[in-house]
Amino acid sequence: MPSFDSSRGRFKLADRHIAVFAHLLDKEVPPAELHHSLTELQRAGLVGPEGELPPILRELLTALARPMVLIQAEVAGQHGPLTHGLVVGRDAVFSHDAWPGEEESEYVPIEPQTLVWEMARKVKLRRIALADSDTTTVSEIKTTMGALDELFTAVENIPDDLALAKSAALDALSKKSDLAKSQLSDLAELVLSMDSSWRITTAWEGKQGGQSLRSIAVWDCGRHGYWLRTQPQEPVKDGQVGPESTLTVVRSSAGEIWDMLTDLLPDSEELAAASA
Repeated sequence: MPSFDSSRGRFKLADRHIAVFAHLLDKEVPPAELHHSLTELQRAGLVGPEGELPPILRELLTALARPMVLIQAEVAGQHGPLTHGLVVGRDAVFSHDAWPGEEESEYVPIEPQTLVWEMARKVKLRRIALADSDTTTVSEIKTTMGALDELFTAVENIPDDLALAKSAALDALSKKSDLAKSQLSDLAELVLSMDSSWRITTAWEGKQGGQSLRSIAVWDCGRHGYWLRTQPQEPVKDGQVGPESTLTVVRSSAGEIWDMLTDLLPDSEELAAASA
């Protein structure tokens, strides 16, 4: 159910509720498939009986309707994929976070100066002290996306038996990759220790109405630290990557990734050029 907290200006909304707002802003009656969502919003006090939108929604809906920058964080972890994000408007910035198993995301206003902190929080970026048990011997691993898919398939149904999972992973990789034995072991270790994999993408209107994009993709491998995926090169488009595509991951650090997150944001000149 949608809800709001007036004391902090935060909201819990699903995509279908946002779709209702879009129709109402355009002075349209939401289609039949959104009538239940409209009723929920009315019960929560976020839409009036005649489709009126309360003042408390003004900043959020203005930012959603006319965003300057959209930031999306796609995170895959133990509970499956989740999508978080940030909406940067001219007068307000809202952060939204999903929760496993819940349809609604929480939208919270934030200060523009905290954008990079919010991006880092969404992917749990933190300083990692590499454990003494970190046995990876290289700073770069190169194989194919097909080999990675085989590895995931080999270990997805194995119970929590690390030795058995690693054996299955190495067996799968040896059939699909020409990596040296030590690198096969390193790749298996990285995947089996992965806390999450994530990608952050920033988008804004570029020159002549085109869309400008920047993104990075990272593996958070727990005790083995952070590994930046440099190939396939981001931003990746639909249909661009196949089993034979090269996969390259490079060891990185929290500080380096922080700088990369900062570089994802357009500067004032890029936004000014887009506006012009």
